[in-house]
Amino acid sequence: MRISALLALLFTIPALHAGFLSPDEPESKVKCVYSGTDGHCVEPILKSQNEIVITVVGQGVAPSVTASPAQAYALAKRAAMVDGYRLIAEKVKGVEVEGQDTIKNMMLMQSTTRTSVEALVRGANITNTTFKEGLCEVEMEISLSYSRVLR
Repeated sequence: MRISALLALLFTIPALHAGFLSPDEPESKVKCVYSGTDGHCVEPILKSQNEIVITVVGQGVAPSVTASPAQAYALAKRAAMVDGYRLIAEKVKGVEVEGQDTIKNMMLMQSTTRTSVEALVRGANITNTTFKEGLCEVEMEISLSYSRVLR
């Protein structure tokens, strides 16, 4: 499984075209910019009058060999933060999934699945951190609103 290290929250112009944001226009002027799998127009998630708060819990494990317990804690916390950023990016932008199967004599010989996410995450806040038995959990949240995206 390969997950991009450069995570992003995609507050860019392509997000406007993908239907994630809707401009503050009368409904008669707003055209369908995103169609669902059934071909019907999907309502944009984020509109000018509302705010979405996304909360995730990232997890990181302390390495087995470190110079001190403080270093183990710092490395586990950093890993948990990166995992939290990845989870935020997955919730906002989605995950690209690529699969490949190898079949020989009508039998599955090998199956591989690769996932990736690429986004820019800005403004995520850590709300809680716990560290038990080498596992660090970081609760993170990000608030999305139409006005913050356009800054």
